[in-house]
Amino acid sequence: MSDFNKFKFCIAPMMDWTDRHCRVFHRLLSGRARLYTEMLTSAAIVHGDRARLLGFDRSEHPVALQLGGSDPHELAMAAKIGEDFGYDEINLNVGCPSDRVKEGRFGACLMAEPVLVASCVEAMRRAVKIPVTVKCRIGIDDQDPEMALDVLARGVVEAGADAVIVHARKAWLQGLSPKENRDIPPLDYHRVYRLKAAMPDVPVIINGGIASIAEAKAHLAYVDGVMLGRAAYQEPWRLLEVDPELFGETAPHATSKMLSSRSWRKICQLLAPSASRTLNSRCRALFFATRSIATLVQAITSTRLTSAINTVTPVL
Repeated sequence: MSDFNKFKFCIAPMMDWTDRHCRVFHRLLSGRARLYTEMLTSAAIVHGDRARLLGFDRSEHPVALQLGGSDPHELAMAAKIGEDFGYDEINLNVGCPSDRVKEGRFGACLMAEPVLVASCVEAMRRAVKIPVTVKCRIGIDDQDPEMALDVLARGVVEAGADAVIVHARKAWLQGLSPKENRDIPPLDYHRVYRLKAAMPDVPVIINGGIASIAEAKAHLAYVDGVMLGRAAYQEPWRLLEVDPELFGETAPHATSKMLSSRSWRKICQLLAPSASRTLNSRCRALFFATRSIATLVQAITSTRLTSAINTVTPVL
């Protein structure tokens, strides 16, 4: 598989959602989607409970570890730890706009410090053999997206980044909440298209506001990859279209146009062992283990397959 095809379809990480059970659930819906962990700080990985933070099921491959931080040395250590745990990619988050992230000097605020971001990438690149990527916005606050995105992207690529993932809207760190930053700043897909045209030899992946696989296919005429965010969590059945529509391969289960209670029951049964392994070690995992199954039930009800609920319920 070429470096470009590796990133053709990705599922965006979401804080407090993208746990190992959610990733196993998504893998059951698509064998080709590239999965990402929620953002973990480099300090937590270096000094915290690594097994709890980094453990994942081998069925999740390919799966990337997303890091937050601004200390090159610490990020390099965290990246190496992630590689040793078996992750397929290390991704640096330069796009999260939350206040907590900003106070920790990582996330979107780092777009104001492209030289530092490049130094972080260079340090991680030296520490690991797996791909190192960067996820960013087109700019922050009063930055000119034409200049800000170009400077950051070129800097991290020169430092060794293997791909750039761009959320196609600004982040307003002053005046907007993290939730508002997901919707209010206007999307500018054409800015990402122009970045790709200017960097033909670098995989460029687009993210932000993409609601369907049909929309993903349209973007792929201009960029190398698409990262699906909220739609993957709110309407997970859409992932059943990824393998046949984007890769020309058979879906792991019935396509979304042919959903059946038998298919969803099988998915529930396949998800159960992952939940059980964690439940045996930590009762607190009950919440996380059941959330993905709850999302599955939502998928069933949202597609009006009410008759399927009685079939799935015994598995729950």
